[in-house]
Amino acid sequence: MSKPYSVLRAKMKPAARKKAAARTRELLSVMPLQELRHARNLSQEQLAQTLSVRQAAVSKLEKRTDMYISTLRNFIKAMGGDLEIIAKFPDGAVQINQFEDIETKT
Repeated sequence: MSKPYSVLRAKMKPAARKKAAARTRELLSVMPLQELRHARNLSQEQLAQTLSVRQAAVSKLEKRTDMYISTLRNFIKAMGGDLEIIAKFPDGAVQINQFEDIETKT
């Protein structure tokens, strides 16, 4: 018979629990839009209603590999988040803010 994860986690050594928690954060920090929607406990239909589009449009959007920044921003906002664009370089990272003006104009 299977045991609940909470029981198994309680038996883990603190170092193993810390390692598992770090791996969980790592896996949750990078994911495609469809998995992000699932992690936020939203259906395509719920997101479609928020975006005022049809469910099929949400499905197509989740499969796209290229889209406008404004489209992605709207998708993320509909899930309750904010989109930030970060340029990473060997000597540091820079947040790109020129796209924030687009949002205020629309």
